[in-house]
Amino acid sequence: MIKRREFIAGIGSAAAWPLAVGAQRRVPVIGVLWFNNLPFPIADFRQGLADQGLVIGENVAIDFEFPPQFPPQFARLPAHVAELVKRRVDVIFVANSTASVRAAKSATAMIPIVFLYGGDPVEDGFVDSLSRPGGNVTGMTNQQAELTKKRLGLLHELVSGATTIAFLTSAPPYAPSRDAVLAAAQSFGIKVSIFAASNDREVERSFADMKEHLAQALIIDATSAAIDTSSTIIALAERLKIPAMYPYSNQVRGGGLISYSATTPSYREVAVRYVAPILKGAKPSDLPVQQPTKFELVINLKTAKALGLAIPETLLATADEVIQ
Repeated sequence: MIKRREFIAGIGSAAAWPLAVGAQRRVPVIGVLWFNNLPFPIADFRQGLADQGLVIGENVAIDFEFPPQFPPQFARLPAHVAELVKRRVDVIFVANSTASVRAAKSATAMIPIVFLYGGDPVEDGFVDSLSRPGGNVTGMTNQQAELTKKRLGLLHELVSGATTIAFLTSAPPYAPSRDAVLAAAQSFGIKVSIFAASNDREVERSFADMKEHLAQALIIDATSAAIDTSSTIIALAERLKIPAMYPYSNQVRGGGLISYSATTPSYREVAVRYVAPILKGAKPSDLPVQQPTKFELVINLKTAKALGLAIPETLLATADEVIQ
């Protein structure tokens, strides 16, 4: 019987679950590769499994691999995946980064892999096509790289005279949108300067560097660091009068200028659509990759006024929400 594993930093007070129940039978095990400084959303994931008749600790078990520190050491990813493969989990769930999905795919062609991340799984080489994934990999993508291109276009429309735009992201290999924004900038004739930050101190340093580089506008990448440092980013953008495009609508409701985002797939959906069916016998190759279907443009007029910025009527007309 595999020994019970304890949750480590990031899960908070949640309990760990045994990898087997009873001496006579082995329950299926979900291996979770979680390279993120935010807690794993276990409540949503557990509810999705329960919706399909799978109860953690009774007829299904869950096993975790975490980085020992944050930022996580991506060079250690293969070792973490190897641990899950060694423990013979029945399905591996991978979230958040292209590097994590790639490590899982490289580690096994037999164990089903379910992803939730922001890249293009076809372009990244994880699936043959969205409708027919093939192989042992499938899941959900929020297409952050494509959204980054759209955000740049909207920001260019908002600040039409800007020729130098800053892109605030995380250190490689955390930034799948980096290449996308650089490629999109060429079509607009815009220079993009890349800045990396993973905490408040690094954000402050990045904004000081942006000022030196005479950045006229800013795009914030959709990373966990962007969530952790939201209040600092919003305050500095306002203080330094830099029009900023955010990846999440709640950042605009919290004082940011503008956001363009997709409806983010929930961990409950992942459990319902992929993990549970696979544990019941479905093949990953038969489960199409899900993409976002709803997008939201939110504009904060109060912040625009504080920046001395007039919002084009074309943007106001297409906005899903305008905060007065």
